[in-house]
Amino acid sequence: MSAFAFFGALELGLIFGLVALGVFLTFKVLDFPDLTVDGSFPMGAAVAATAIVGGIDPWVATAMAIVAAGLSGWVTAFLAVRCGILHLLASILTMIAAFSINIRIMGRPNVALLGQDTLLTPFEAFGNPMYIRPLVIAVLVLASMWFVVRLLNSDFGLALRATGVNQRMVKAQGVSVSFHTYFGLVLSNGFVGFAGALFAQANSFADVTSGVGTIVVGLAAVILGQTILSSTKIWVAVIAVVLGSVLYRLAVAFALSNGMFGLQASDLNLVTALLVALALIAPKIKSRMKAKKRMAEAKAAKESV
Repeated sequence: MSAFAFFGALELGLIFGLVALGVFLTFKVLDFPDLTVDGSFPMGAAVAATAIVGGIDPWVATAMAIVAAGLSGWVTAFLAVRCGILHLLASILTMIAAFSINIRIMGRPNVALLGQDTLLTPFEAFGNPMYIRPLVIAVLVLASMWFVVRLLNSDFGLALRATGVNQRMVKAQGVSVSFHTYFGLVLSNGFVGFAGALFAQANSFADVTSGVGTIVVGLAAVILGQTILSSTKIWVAVIAVVLGSVLYRLAVAFALSNGMFGLQASDLNLVTALLVALALIAPKIKSRMKAKKRMAEAKAAKESV
């Protein structure tokens, strides 16, 4: 794998590390299966790209993208909490609606950013963009990780984590489950929108289909990271999900560049889906094997007596 491919995969892995943070907040912290990310990721890209083309400062455009994507999370929370729609169905409805909204935002299926100044442009003057761009994105990701760790270790964060574990207990303590659900989904999709904005600026385009499979990639990063670094500590879990995203992208880039198993770029989503399925099935298979082993040992001990 060439240096260009390596740093390109590193850059993409860091960007999707923000997606992994968002997926971690919903799936692991809130226990809320949220598919909104497939719509909020391209929404972040669409808002940022359209704003930059319209002459708005890239930092302001990125902030607008975070707010817009966060609002999509709010809609999902509203449908689930206020309207009583099943969590999964509520997120699917928002995701479907976001597709049309993203086209409305851009006015067409895609927007090019070639020749436009982006959030990364001022830093490229300090050296080779191949090295500088991943470094700048890494700083932004580290700041996001620090924020998540501080939040989840605060009193508010403890209530947020408790909401995903035992809502009845949280209600008994006088904590608003609805508010924490709204906050968690807005924050999660805000991170995903941030990733979409960075993706558009790093690749010089925004496309309405760029969010396809985002949730699967985010889940792959979370599962891979927590398999490598398994811990109950929040800071370790946060590092794990971002590390999982980077390792996943590097592994995919290595496999595609070397043509392993005859893989092509079009096979990426299929391979990701298979990896996630295997990662989800593996713990069940492991627990069954342990149960069978215990039964065999108990049977052998009984026969020996």
